[in-house]
Amino acid sequence: MPKIKALPRIVSEKEWQKERDALLKKEKKLTRELDKLAAARRRLPMVEIEKNYEFEGPNGKVSLLDLFEDRKQLLVYHFMYHPEEDRFCIGCSFLVDQLGHPAHINARDVSLAIISRAPLASIKRHKKKLGWEWPWYSSAKSTFNQDFGMTTEEGDHHGMSVFIRDGKKIYRTYFTTARGVESLGTAWSLLDITPYGRQEKWEDSPKGWPQSEPYYWWRFHDEYK
Repeated sequence: MPKIKALPRIVSEKEWQKERDALLKKEKKLTRELDKLAAARRRLPMVEIEKNYEFEGPNGKVSLLDLFEDRKQLLVYHFMYHPEEDRFCIGCSFLVDQLGHPAHINARDVSLAIISRAPLASIKRHKKKLGWEWPWYSSAKSTFNQDFGMTTEEGDHHGMSVFIRDGKKIYRTYFTTARGVESLGTAWSLLDITPYGRQEKWEDSPKGWPQSEPYYWWRFHDEYK
């Protein structure tokens, strides 16, 4: 790697602190705006998924409802696949590398699954290569990718879909793609795009939304029930 000559300017400790404090005000303002955005996201309407989709997984065929794993909310990452080269997207792999431990979102009644139109054998190969444990399913034998706009004439696209269920009825509540997925990875960022959010009392959520005291539900990832 070539040596980089560009460096920030040098100032005194006092001047550095002054400029850092000025930037901190902007950072806090942005945090509050992001809180407002998440509150608006929790108020989005939803659309029913009427089609019965079937996917292929390591233990056989599963439905979209099965991917919830008996939880109320579901995140689905649409992972790009290039069939002509039997190759998976580098950018999608970059994102999945950054996903935190599932126990934390599971504790808030959220599951996460990855779906690609790739054959199951290719999925298993890539999953093993990168050492991932996240559940990953093939939609190759269904119209799931096409119906959700993730496979078009131009090829595959990526994104994160959010679903909620009411009994056996499934609804889509949110979707983001392109740079919208760049900030996703931590448990907080994933919960912020779900309809119930982090479920903490400080959040601005609709009446009746599940909420508890902040931090009360946090555990070491191996200590959740």
